[in-house]
Amino acid sequence: MPRNPRYDVLFEPVRIGPVVAPNRFYQTPHATGMGYLKPESGAKLRGIKAEGGWGVVCTEYCSIHPSSDDSPFGFLTLWDDEDVRALAPTVEAIHAHGSLAGVELWHGGSHANNRLTREPILAPSARPALIPQPGSARAMDKADIKAFRGWHRAAALRAKRAGFDIVYCYAGHDYLPFQFLSPRINLRSDEYGGSLVNRVRLLRELIEDTRDAVGDRCAVAVRLSVDELHGPRGITSQGEGREILAMLAELPDLWDVNISGSLGNDSRSSRFSDEGFQEEHVAFVKALTTKPVVSVGRFTSPDSMLSQIRRGIQDFIGAARPSIADPFLPRKIDEGREDEIRECIGCNICRSANNEAVPLRCTQNPTIGEEWRRGWHPERFEATTTSSRVLVVGSGPAGLECALTLGRRGHRVMLAEAGRKLGGRINHEAGLPGLGYWARVRDYRLHMMAKLSSIEVFPESRLGAEDVLALEADHVVLATGSRWRRDGIGSLGEEAAELNRGAAILTPDDVFAGAEIAGPVLIYDDEHYAVGGALAEKFRREGHQVHLVTPAAMLSSWTQMTDEQFFVQKRLLELGVEPLLGHRLASATDGMAELTCVYTGRARRQEFGTLVLVTGRVAENGLYRDLTAMEGQWQAVGIRSLTRIGDCLAPSSIADAVYAGHRWAREFDREPAEIVPRRERPVPA
Repeated sequence: MPRNPRYDVLFEPVRIGPVVAPNRFYQTPHATGMGYLKPESGAKLRGIKAEGGWGVVCTEYCSIHPSSDDSPFGFLTLWDDEDVRALAPTVEAIHAHGSLAGVELWHGGSHANNRLTREPILAPSARPALIPQPGSARAMDKADIKAFRGWHRAAALRAKRAGFDIVYCYAGHDYLPFQFLSPRINLRSDEYGGSLVNRVRLLRELIEDTRDAVGDRCAVAVRLSVDELHGPRGITSQGEGREILAMLAELPDLWDVNISGSLGNDSRSSRFSDEGFQEEHVAFVKALTTKPVVSVGRFTSPDSMLSQIRRGIQDFIGAARPSIADPFLPRKIDEGREDEIRECIGCNICRSANNEAVPLRCTQNPTIGEEWRRGWHPERFEATTTSSRVLVVGSGPAGLECALTLGRRGHRVMLAEAGRKLGGRINHEAGLPGLGYWARVRDYRLHMMAKLSSIEVFPESRLGAEDVLALEADHVVLATGSRWRRDGIGSLGEEAAELNRGAAILTPDDVFAGAEIAGPVLIYDDEHYAVGGALAEKFRREGHQVHLVTPAAMLSSWTQMTDEQFFVQKRLLELGVEPLLGHRLASATDGMAELTCVYTGRARRQEFGTLVLVTGRVAENGLYRDLTAMEGQWQAVGIRSLTRIGDCLAPSSIADAVYAGHRWAREFDREPAEIVPRRERPVPA
């Protein structure tokens, strides 16, 4: 289909200093978890972004010197000429599709840990490291500042030799240049501290150095956090953030602006923000500079993007997470296929990958991070040479993704769902406070399946083993999901609790099924992700007194990986949820629970009207067991394989369920030798 003319402005070229971006779609720097150890994987991922239509594609953070080491997390390096050779293929992959390549030069200062290089940590002023560890940062003297400027200039020249078109001066996210800007961190009394003019001095010098070194061919971009969300103690968009921009307004070729204080603010999840949430902080920038401006806001709607341009908020549509969820977002708009955009759900599973020091993953896009390793493309699927008839039982995230991918490959699919509504666990979890965007996982797949005549959907079709045999499928895939445990065993609690089955003791499954809730509510969370905290918020908003008990040292502790934990605990405390940390559930009966301290073993009692166990989950594999016992019969009727996928095999996140469904559909009819993932190995210099 032709592009809708209303979106033509999004495809206008924009000049950035000496280079021209082919359109207004700008993939801002974002981590991949790959870094310098996986250059081929990184190059393939960035190349697919360019193929998908992003006019500018930037790297993740790229260290300029060994004194800025973020190991074990995945970061790039431009320390020497070997790094130039390693990054050149990324530039080539981006240029192959006509896009500009940007590199984000990075020095973490006291926000780097240097645990690999063991270099002393540097900072504007002596202070403990911002990442809790035994080491502290030393104050940089004049020689250190001169050396830092030299390292930055040398890295910029290496970036130019690698072929990059845009070179960043990175003054955001609490990293070293921003530490000089912030009055909270910069306590110096020389010409680099004190007044704002002095605190801005180093950033001004970096921009001038970089322009002098590479500005003849490369655009110089500044990534600036205009508000660190610490109120008047720090930089604010109404105060010094605005003044900094006014001082340096025309110096760089592009302004990349955001909020900071931590990465969790800039990449705030959909649970705590809506599309375009940074606008209130960055909207002033274009009034202060003639240079192009880019910002982010988890933009997925073409109309929201258009509004940003029309109203003069920014010149580019900046995106990290939306470009991960759908690398082909710009091309789909360009081709009149806006309805096919795989919208980011803002769950921040992508951030969890970097925080766990593993390659990128995404709930919506199971191919991200697998472009080189498994050869997966987000929009191209290897057509089958022999179409099979596949029965998929269960329409949760694994079943939907499996059915859709099979259909795209040319297989004939029967999707059977026991309930009336397709979506499985998504239907329940997306109904909890703040998780509504998660429904996009279901809605995207149902929409795309409706375009394929090869997929038949059968709701309200609970199948037994005999029913499966009667359907004459070539392959049977069981995606029947999982159920929450009722024994109290979770991640940290290895032993079952003593529970009176007659008491008001529920699991989330009961809550989702409409069980009556009597207060006070006691939630025992030994899963540590989204559901326990979201249920606590739900019950509190409904007027119940809520106690949230966990054996962990903080509420919803795994959400540290998704950069949400601070926001979760803050919201629950503000709502009046009463936390009880570091306690396990030992027993419960007749409205009274016995809890034991995980450190001392001391017991305490807690009254409840309803106890909700948010612990582990177990696979719903009854149909699998029945069919396994009838193996001879299903083989006799022509069924060639029986497989469990997703939660039916091993309960995990929705992201893992989607990945499992996609992988099986991609690989089930290929030879084992063809599906072994590649590994990057060091090559001698």
